[in-house]
Amino acid sequence: MASANEQHTTDEPGSRSTDPADGGSTPPQREFRAHELAAAAGITTRTLRFYRERKLLPPPRREGRIAWYDAHHLARLRSITALLSRGHTLGGIADLLDAFEKGRDARSAAEVMGLDSALVTPFSEETPVRLTPEELADYFQGQVTVDNLAASLDIGYVAIDGDEFVHTSRRLLDGSAELVAKGIPLADVLEAGRALREHTDEIAALFARLFRTHLLPRQESSDPAALNDLLTRVAPTARQIVEAELGLALDRRVRAELEGWLRDNRTEREEHDRADGAEG
Repeated sequence: MASANEQHTTDEPGSRSTDPADGGSTPPQREFRAHELAAAAGITTRTLRFYRERKLLPPPRREGRIAWYDAHHLARLRSITALLSRGHTLGGIADLLDAFEKGRDARSAAEVMGLDSALVTPFSEETPVRLTPEELADYFQGQVTVDNLAASLDIGYVAIDGDEFVHTSRRLLDGSAELVAKGIPLADVLEAGRALREHTDEIAALFARLFRTHLLPRQESSDPAALNDLLTRVAPTARQIVEAELGLALDRRVRAELEGWLRDNRTEREEHDRADGAEG
């Protein structure tokens, strides 16, 4: 049963846009009363109240006895509905949304993608990808648990911007999703990604030391534009060397694993044949 205050906020008609004069020059943002928000999200006001009681929604803005909701609340409701349709429980959704909110304060999308610096480092050439929570869940076949999300945020694969995730690399996103689709658990993919990040950081440190020791002292200018030009010229060579070494290493290690697997299978078959012969 809704309280008198709740009934008042859900029954009064009319939505509005906030006055830009109140908050600066930003465009006005539409605000909703409870019944309008519920209608826009395709749920009932009773369900909206239930989600609020379960703390799945942040508190609305209060103006006297009237509760005003905004586009952030609407996006959150649509994410809840989509995640429920994908088999997530309300408890699991609450954990994910809590991690989502904590991730807002942990690291910005600009920091993850290096957009907060005047220096342009042209080595990765990666394309960031924006995803809603439900799109991210679809990518990884329901394996986006709170632990996996926290690991992704910690590694730096994803950041949170508004009501969306920003994955730092289209190729990493697609590659990780392909491994999960082939049967490797997302938790193991992320664990391997964390280890790979540590090793590649060490490789990058080798090149960074070479650049600082031998190239930077020869620079006549410390202007960011001049440094960006230098990095642009050396980046293809660095990538070429790392790609060649990685390919050779993959050849060595994967061949060794395959040979070991074949040898173990052959031994297992021979032991099985001997056991069958003894029984006969």
